[in-house]
Amino acid sequence: MACCTLVYRRVWASGHSTVFRYALIMHILLTDRITCPRCGPGFGLILLAHEVRDRRVLDGDLGCFNCQEKYPVRGGFGDFRIPPRTPLPSPSADFETESVDGEEVFRLGAFLGVTEGPGTLLIKGPAARLAAGLAELIGGVEVVGLEPNLIGERESEGVSRMVAGSRIPFFSGSFRGILLSGETGERDLDEAARVVVPLGRVVVLEAPPEAFPWVEALGLKVLLREEGVLVAQQEQTETLPLVTLRGF
Repeated sequence: MACCTLVYRRVWASGHSTVFRYALIMHILLTDRITCPRCGPGFGLILLAHEVRDRRVLDGDLGCFNCQEKYPVRGGFGDFRIPPRTPLPSPSADFETESVDGEEVFRLGAFLGVTEGPGTLLIKGPAARLAAGLAELIGGVEVVGLEPNLIGERESEGVSRMVAGSRIPFFSGSFRGILLSGETGERDLDEAARVVVPLGRVVVLEAPPEAFPWVEALGLKVLLREEGVLVAQQEQTETLPLVTLRGF
C-alpha cells in the first residue's frame, strides 16, 4: 500500500459529530479518501500499521469507527471486501506485469487524458496490470489497482494494490481518471461516475452495448465510442453562490 506518515486530523462523517484520530496512515492522497465499504462514502477508515518498509504499509488493518469492521492489509495488498470473505486467488503466471506492452500503456494513458501529476487514478479489473506502467509514464500520480490478481505482485512506486466488492471504497470525487476493464455492469459505472472528479474521464474497455445508455443516464459526456472502447467525461458542476448569514 502507499507510503505512510503520522498525522492528527479531524473527521466528519455523514452528519455525525466531529471525531479526532491519531494514527499511522497511508499516503495522504488515499488516506483522506478511503471509506468503509459497509457503511458507505460518509465514513472514513483508520489505519493501524504493523509493518512499514520503504515508506509502504506491508501489514496492518483499517478499521471503521462506526461499524467496527476491520479491513486487512497483508503483503502490501488491501482487502476491502465486506465479510464473509472468500479466499483470494493464488498468484497467477498468466497475470504478468513485467512484460507490459509500452504502446498499450500509452494508449490507455491517452484515453484517461491525464498527462502529469499530482492526482490519483483508478484501474479496476485485469487492466490493473498496467498500473505501474501508467504511474511511471505520467509521473507524480498514485495509481490504485483494484484487482484481486495483484495480490502476488511486488510493491511498485506510485501504485496501491487492493480488492473490493461492488462499491469503490473512496469518497466521491476522489480520482482524476478511472479505467474499467473486464466485466463492467451498471453498478460499476454508477460508482465510477461518483468517485471521478468534475471533468475527469471514465474509460471502459470491452464496453458492453448497454454501457452507452448507462453512461448517458449518469450525465456523463461521451468523448469516444469505438472498437469496444467507451470514453466519457464527468461534467463540470456548477458553483453555488456564496450566501452570508444575512442572506445576501
